[in-house]
Amino acid sequence: MTSFDFITDFECGAVPPESFHHAEHVRLAFEYLSRYPLLEALTRFCAALKSFATTHGKAMLYHETITWAYLFLIHERMARATAPQTWAQFSDSNPDLLLWKGGILASLYRPETLHSELARTTFILPDRAL
Repeated sequence: MTSFDFITDFECGAVPPESFHHAEHVRLAFEYLSRYPLLEALTRFCAALKSFATTHGKAMLYHETITWAYLFLIHERMARATAPQTWAQFSDSNPDLLLWKGGILASLYRPETLHSELARTTFILPDRAL
């Protein structure tokens, strides 16, 4: 599936929720960032995720801090790459971004921060010293 097809299928609701896990979230963010400037990618990605969650009766699963943090991390990693990468190259080079439980956000945020209602609805900067 091409990046355009992946975005299009997601936006039109053709991606079944049972096959859309953390790695697919990361890939979708990568595809938006490959196609659009950061702020446009952020706007489009968040809108698509909110729509997907609402369509499948899970609107409360959308989490602003997690979404934005991963998008910014992916964007930074893409910028640090010495040349543009395909999804396969990017995922091979950044396996830490594909871990959900105990992943990179655990080193950046305190658990009580990520589990807060404020973090769910508003992007919060990392609050754990590295």
